[in-house]
Amino acid sequence: MTDEKIQRINELARKSKTPEGLTEAEKAEQQALRTEYRQSIVSNLSAQLDNCSIVDEKGNVIKKVKRVK
Repeated sequence: MTDEKIQRINELARKSKTPEGLTEAEKAEQQALRTEYRQSIVSNLSAQLDNCSIVDEKGNVIKKVKRVK
C-alpha cells in the first residue's frame, strides 16, 4: 500500500464527514481502498508472524508456529 493510496483514503474519509458527502463512485473507491489496506495489513502481519519463533519453558526454540484460522 503506497502513501498516496493512504492519503486518498484519508481524503475520502474527511470528505465523507462534510455536508456534501461522497458520490457513489467515491464510495466505491473508498471501499476498494479500504479492502486493499486491510489485506495489506493482514499480509504484513502474517509475514511477520512467519518469521517469529517461540522458546518453550525448557529452552527449546520452536521455529514453525502453527496458525489457527
